[in-house]
Amino acid sequence: MPLDQIGDEQEMSFLDHLEELRWHIIRSLIAIITFSIIAFVAKDLFIDTLILGPSRTDFWTYRKLCEIAAQFNTPALCVDSLPFELISRKLGGQFMTHITVSFAAGLILGFPYFFWEIWRFIKPGLHFKERNASRGATVFVSILFTLGVVFGYLIIAPISIRFFATYEVSASLENRFDLNSYVSSITMIVFGSGLLFQLPVIVYFLTKAGLVSSQLMKKYRKHAIIVILILGAMITPPDPFSQVLIAMPLMLLYQMSILIAKRIERRKT
Repeated sequence: MPLDQIGDEQEMSFLDHLEELRWHIIRSLIAIITFSIIAFVAKDLFIDTLILGPSRTDFWTYRKLCEIAAQFNTPALCVDSLPFELISRKLGGQFMTHITVSFAAGLILGFPYFFWEIWRFIKPGLHFKERNASRGATVFVSILFTLGVVFGYLIIAPISIRFFATYEVSASLENRFDLNSYVSSITMIVFGSGLLFQLPVIVYFLTKAGLVSSQLMKKYRKHAIIVILILGAMITPPDPFSQVLIAMPLMLLYQMSILIAKRIERRKT
């Protein structure tokens, strides 16, 4: 029986909770595996178009950067060449890449459902006021995760690829990236960005638990901005426009988290 169908008068044992959690996890895994199978079958879309897209100069982000470069007379922004080639060194390299991409796609596409299942397990244990305050959590998490994935795929991933493709320690060296390394970098950036955009949700629950406050976040806001700028400088080419392009959404997320913490504190008073 699902937890949300159990009355307040009926208590579940620890083993019952574990059994209930097990079924939530099993349903989540089924969803992830289903999306992975779909991605495996739709190889042309997920590999040729999505994964390999940022390795070509006709990628959407590169075309927009060239348009911006022409408009503001900043030719350094335009990506008209990517001096590298992808190679597969291992016998089963391309097959394993197919498996990796399919599983990563299943994990990303199935993440909102996975969170919904976990939330269904946690929600019955909350008080009535906490349930009302956290209403719409699944939708909010899904929206933020989707925005993070899109930001990581369209902004961070292509800019990072451009940086590493054009970076050289010696003109006598050629960039020949291993296919597995390229795919791992893309999937980690995209999934990591989706998780990074969960900062407001994390701050919400930490504030509810009394571990974080708006004053604490304001106090360390300058430190957070420095960290964000350093992060932007590490993953972008050495030009201010690209660094600001990366840093701005992260700063907005931090400011949004402060506002969320303030709102929760006002409710407590």
